[in-house]
Amino acid sequence: MTEGLTQLGRMTALPASPDEARLERVGNPHADLRYCVRFTAPEFTSLCPITGQPDFAHLVIDYVPRGWIVESKSLKLYLGSFRNHGAFHEACTVDIARRLVAEIAPEWLRIGGYWYPRGGMPIDVFYQTGAAPEGVWIPPQDVPTYRGRG
Repeated sequence: MTEGLTQLGRMTALPASPDEARLERVGNPHADLRYCVRFTAPEFTSLCPITGQPDFAHLVIDYVPRGWIVESKSLKLYLGSFRNHGAFHEACTVDIARRLVAEIAPEWLRIGGYWYPRGGMPIDVFYQTGAAPEGVWIPPQDVPTYRGRG
């Protein structure tokens, strides 16, 4: 099941950029079932492409796998590679979703990018590949909108 993985169980440096990051996959151990997988990254960071200042987000990624599941260490390293990457919130969020779709070809995927304020205004970005599949429990993301001190 772990044959061909290059990062799991080894010291692996954080990739310098999302393009250099290697997302790895393993065979779905329950390919005969339809179920939802959730990854939550409450401390996602990237850089503003204009000012170079850090941006912070709480990401929630849900997907219904087909033949593949994403290997979690490679996903952590991929998400960490955005730390020094300059991109707008919309680009980061949608690029992550599209890369996952390209690598694991899930039946369905959605991502919620709950970004903390930039210039006093939070920007939340949502993407999904289509309607959620019937018969699969997909819990709500339940990330509250930004309220500041209030």
